[in-house]
Amino acid sequence: MSSIIKVNTVQDTDGNNIINENANTITIGKSGDTVQVASGASLVGAGIEWQSSIVTASTITVVANRGYWLDTSSNAITVTLPAAAAVGDRLIFTDYARKWGTNAVTINPNSLNFQGNSSPNPVYNTTGQSVDIVYSGATKGWIPNSDDDITLETPQTYSTDFLVIAGGGAGGSESNSGGGGAGGYRTSTQSIIPGNVITVTVGSGGAVTSARGNNGSNSSISGSGLTTITSAGGGAGGAADTGVRDGVNGGSGGGSANSDGSDSGGSGNTPSTSPSQGNNGGGGAGGPAYGAGGGGGASAVGQDGTTSKGGNGGDGSSSSITGSAVTRAGGGGGASDSTIGTGGAGGGGNGASGGSGIAGTANTGGGGGGGESAPQTGGAGGSGVVILSMPDANYSGTVTGSPTVATGVSGKTVLTFTGTGSYTA
Repeated sequence: MSSIIKVNTVQDTDGNNIINENANTITIGKSGDTVQVASGASLVGAGIEWQSSIVTASTITVVANRGYWLDTSSNAITVTLPAAAAVGDRLIFTDYARKWGTNAVTINPNSLNFQGNSSPNPVYNTTGQSVDIVYSGATKGWIPNSDDDITLETPQTYSTDFLVIAGGGAGGSESNSGGGGAGGYRTSTQSIIPGNVITVTVGSGGAVTSARGNNGSNSSISGSGLTTITSAGGGAGGAADTGVRDGVNGGSGGGSANSDGSDSGGSGNTPSTSPSQGNNGGGGAGGPAYGAGGGGGASAVGQDGTTSKGGNGGDGSSSSITGSAVTRAGGGGGASDSTIGTGGAGGGGNGASGGSGIAGTANTGGGGGGGESAPQTGGAGGSGVVILSMPDANYSGTVTGSPTVATGVSGKTVLTFTGTGSYTA
């Protein structure tokens, strides 16, 4: 036979009440006392009971009056609510790893209403979100008290390397024209904040015209919390027949067409950056070969043309950001009636002798080679490139613009953008 023990008052050894029942009110302790629950014990019905296990499975059926940490790092999660609920039942779900924006949480109300509706199943897909729902009865069912996203107040930045190269300038297209300057070449290492969007713009190479070529277009990176890096397009090579002999200023300057000594190559590092993003183009010379100047490169000036040959394009700079050393941003070679100027190392196109200049190599920012005489043309500038490198462990996987993604490059993920796009840290 079972027994029932009725106790109205429990006192300590000093005669103070520990538990006292008066009508339907039970008082534990007295003012100033500390009521302590032993480690490992829980108070049933005393609020939300938070679960110690982190939920990573793709499905879970939950129990009322509990709190759950939902980790969607690897997959989405569907949460099935209790099949029956009482008014006041409560559940809390929290984005444990701040990944709900990547893999969402779907709530299956399990035949009960949610905000007064039986369908569709609610979906929570905001990073840092926390959802607190309470059962209100059969009519409206489960109703959220809150479903706000929580700002990450302790953002952990990580270091990212950037290489930003603009489009190269085109070589000139008339008599003994100068080579195009390489696109500006800039590097940067910055700390970036998870969740921030980095916008990437990749400049096109300068287009060929019937006289002096066009400059290349700028490349850049920008974003919240980021120091914007802009590399200037390479300067175009000069052309003789229409009197636009001078090379054009740019990331690296274009080379001058053949000259009587009064013409000059374009200035590099325009606009000025520190460290310098490029170098000057070379000047042209007179007969008998009427050598035109080479375009400037990232690491060297374009050579002056001479009376016997065109000036070589300035060499580009080498970077191992992709895991191996690659030289980019070489200047275009100058044209000549005799010996051509060769393109600088790193994608610069050769100048011409009796023909058209060679285009700068795509995605190196190389300058185009100068043309020798109309109707021959100069070479177009090579398009630019923007490269990001970050630790594998920090790579978010969220990109636009279809960059090439290489992981495990000495522990880093490398994104190579050859067109406009973005990366969300």
